[in-house]
Amino acid sequence: MLAGIGLSAVPAAPAAAFELFGVHIFGAKKTDSSEEVIGEPQNYTVDFSVSGGNEDVESKLKGASTLWKDHEKPASGAAGLLAKARGDYRRLLAALYSEGRYGGSISILIGGREAADLPPDTELPDPVAVSVVVNPGPVFLFGETSIVNRAPPPVRPDDEVEQPEHVGFAPGEVARSGVILSAERLAVEAWRQQGYAKASVADRRVEAAHDRDVVNATLTIEPGRMAYYAPVEVEGTERIDPKFLAWMTGLEPGQEYDPDDLARASKRLSRLDVFRAMRFQEGDTIGADGQLPISLIVQERLPRRFGFGGSYSTLDGAGVEAYWLHRNLFGHAERLRLDAKVLGLVNTFNPKELTYRLGATFTRPGLYTPDTDFYASVVGDREVLDAYTRTGVTAETGLTQIFSDQLSGRMALNAGAARFEDDVFGRRNFVNVGLVGGDIYDSRDDKADATEGYYAEVSLEPFYEFNYGNPAMRAMAEGRAYFGFGEEKRIVAAGRLKLGAIAGPSVAEIAPDKLFFAGGGGSVRGYAYRNIGVPVGDGRIIGGRSLIEGSAELRARVTDTIGLVGFADAGYVGGDSIPNFRDQLRVGVGGGVRYITGLGPIRLDAAVPLNRGPGDPTIGFYVGIGQAF
Repeated sequence: MLAGIGLSAVPAAPAAAFELFGVHIFGAKKTDSSEEVIGEPQNYTVDFSVSGGNEDVESKLKGASTLWKDHEKPASGAAGLLAKARGDYRRLLAALYSEGRYGGSISILIGGREAADLPPDTELPDPVAVSVVVNPGPVFLFGETSIVNRAPPPVRPDDEVEQPEHVGFAPGEVARSGVILSAERLAVEAWRQQGYAKASVADRRVEAAHDRDVVNATLTIEPGRMAYYAPVEVEGTERIDPKFLAWMTGLEPGQEYDPDDLARASKRLSRLDVFRAMRFQEGDTIGADGQLPISLIVQERLPRRFGFGGSYSTLDGAGVEAYWLHRNLFGHAERLRLDAKVLGLVNTFNPKELTYRLGATFTRPGLYTPDTDFYASVVGDREVLDAYTRTGVTAETGLTQIFSDQLSGRMALNAGAARFEDDVFGRRNFVNVGLVGGDIYDSRDDKADATEGYYAEVSLEPFYEFNYGNPAMRAMAEGRAYFGFGEEKRIVAAGRLKLGAIAGPSVAEIAPDKLFFAGGGGSVRGYAYRNIGVPVGDGRIIGGRSLIEGSAELRARVTDTIGLVGFADAGYVGGDSIPNFRDQLRVGVGGGVRYITGLGPIRLDAAVPLNRGPGDPTIGFYVGIGQAF
């Protein structure tokens, strides 16, 4: 029931439908007729007046008015202009309600006459003067608020829902219409989280006392029956096994309904990367046995895909790369990907001086649980760096596990054989076999442009090297933190710390690609890529057995599309497993510009090395997509 709410002196136009608080109340829902009318262009000017001097309210009202937003282009004839005006009554009314103002008035004059009183075939001068006058009226506060049939306190922590009082549905708070809608949503969601899939708002009673500028609101919730999953029905499959998809949802028949289950299932199925479109559809009613029908409706992508790209660096020359992907080999969303890459072109065409890579990766999702993937890969590559040249082959097979939206892990067995050449030790061969395991915790709000949250990654890699007969252990840990300031978090402070250590034989008996280096765009900006290591004289470096890296950034978004960044990076590589800081700590400082896009910020950084070494630039420039970390 809706009672006691209205605007004084608001012209009433005939209507077959009505909406309040943005909710359709009764009648046939119609589209904005201003988009349907076509006629001779009708030019007009607009004078928009809001009494009270509240700039925020005036801005919201202008943002809601199509007459104001479209005033620089003509309307679709006189009828189109009248349709815009009639629609603006409703839009301006909703904007006032959203600010808790229920006692104002709206007048829209076209050629000096109230728009609501003009017939659609009215002839108007061209251009015609339009005047919008709004008196917002007083701000109404909530007097009494109540929710009938509120859900009981949840037993499980993951079923907790924010209380309506926390979003402003409480006596003394501004009675914004959006708060009432939020309170309804939260009250219904509290029941749904506890298994009542068809909970709904049975009654909404909102009464305004204009003599006291208060609104009393009572919401009545109908929880319905407890629901349990029926067997999932899969529709739309062509090549993928529908039984496999039903199992991958993780929705067990007879299990208590939980909307979080459906959200997790959607994310899990999206990771398969085999669907062009996908959605869950809940049944309209709960069966007599308490089971709720669930349908998964999918549209598959084409199974095969290929791509290629190129790159150019003033240091490394040009590069080309390509891949081929099959994403549903045997009907269970298995993926086979082949990759090829060549770097260093233009600078040289001598195969011995080029970096190249050829690899294949197979992934089988849902091996033991819907969140467990098996993978196997083999890579043959040649890598030409200033510190060393590597030619070898590596194979790895293991499992990845998604524990939650924030936590994931992996465990794998790897093996590799490689020949290394450098100016310090000459030519050496290494054959390694080992395990690698690690976990990642990621609570960032945006992986490409985080404004809050944390990222942490730890890994352990015990391995055995056969040529020298040495066991060793390699450990890595990295943490990142992001803190946004202001309501829109336009200023962000970000920090990163990375630690690494290798226990075991001396540097001379460890493969260089297992050792630590630093420097470059993703490490210590201002220094050449992997040019921070352990000095051995004559400007030469080798990898180390310990690593410390740190970065601090202050990011500021100055417009909706442009951001500025100031940063400082530092890195240390030591020859011992425990840092002794006999070697120099390298520091780089600089700044950058970010151009914000839908895919993430395009990054341009410039950095100066404060402890420049042989091979390092005077100033380094870095371009990429996404923040540096």
